[in-house]
Amino acid sequence: MTSQHPTIGGLLRSLRARKGWTLKQMSEHSGIPLSTLSKVEHDRLTLTYDKLLQLSQRLQLRMSELFAEQAEAPEPAVTARRSIGRIDDAIRVTTPNYDYYYLCPELRRKRMIPVLTRVRAKSLEAFGELVRHSGEEYIHVLEGRMEVHTEFYDPIVLETGESVYIDSNMGHAYIAAEGCDEVLLLGVCSSADEHLMESLLTLHGDETVVRQKRVRRIEALPAAPAKPAKRAATKKSARR
Repeated sequence: MTSQHPTIGGLLRSLRARKGWTLKQMSEHSGIPLSTLSKVEHDRLTLTYDKLLQLSQRLQLRMSELFAEQAEAPEPAVTARRSIGRIDDAIRVTTPNYDYYYLCPELRRKRMIPVLTRVRAKSLEAFGELVRHSGEEYIHVLEGRMEVHTEFYDPIVLETGESVYIDSNMGHAYIAAEGCDEVLLLGVCSSADEHLMESLLTLHGDETVVRQKRVRRIEALPAAPAKPAKRAATKKSARR
């Protein structure tokens, strides 16, 4: 019969799942050999008090917090969020060298930022300094040929249909390759930083122009009340 009480192995699995660590990362943080942790998690071995004390100290947890962990990680909540990506709804950033279209802007605290980019810069001098920000990103060439510059790798040219995945903390730049007037890219930036969108927008500097569909709608609203105003004036003249 299965015990109703959580085992040390179950508690460690829960702790590791909450932190999003692999067994190797757990071993590195705790100082306990990977093979030992694996046996403990499979309930084939237990930990002495000294090892449990070492675990709590290395992970900066009180012993009571360690044993308060649930036996299994909770199921993630279903947010049912959905957003349709349309160019007209995108936040647009325009400079002489590129156009950025940040899609699905109404979703807050996104873990992924989808962006459509049309690049006209043909040299690093035109692009400016290499860009750095938190997280990782995936860039897919939709049209044209892209030249990828990164801080630690030699430049490489990618053709239509090819892509690159990089650590965004590494300096990087994307320009139109030789013989190509402009290149169209689809990118997805991902980070644990909830303010990634704001961070990306600050990279463009003061020269950029940010436009959004809802702003144009607000500007168009004053024309609508004209008809009701005329009807009101007609009623007043009839009373006279």
